[in-house]
Amino acid sequence: MAGKKHTPEQIVKKLREAEKLRSEGLTIGQAARKLGVTEQTMHRWKNQYGDLSKDQARRLKELESENQKLKHMVADQALNIQALEEIAKGKF
Repeated sequence: MAGKKHTPEQIVKKLREAEKLRSEGLTIGQAARKLGVTEQTMHRWKNQYGDLSKDQARRLKELESENQKLKHMVADQALNIQALEEIAKGKF
């Protein structure tokens, strides 16, 4: 079953809510259940977004997405260059 996607802003908000719940004496697992996510998800979010503001989290996601697109572009260009080199050598 596919999980529901949260925006970076929602993640930061839920992390802040979890911190409030933790200060009230709940465990991470209890706070996670109350927020509708798993404990593992809370740990992963904390590692990735722990000290970020909402704007910083959004910008991080945008940069990660842009980086992925650029990596694909470089890979495509490398394949094109390799194909052109083989065609130039007559090995097609």
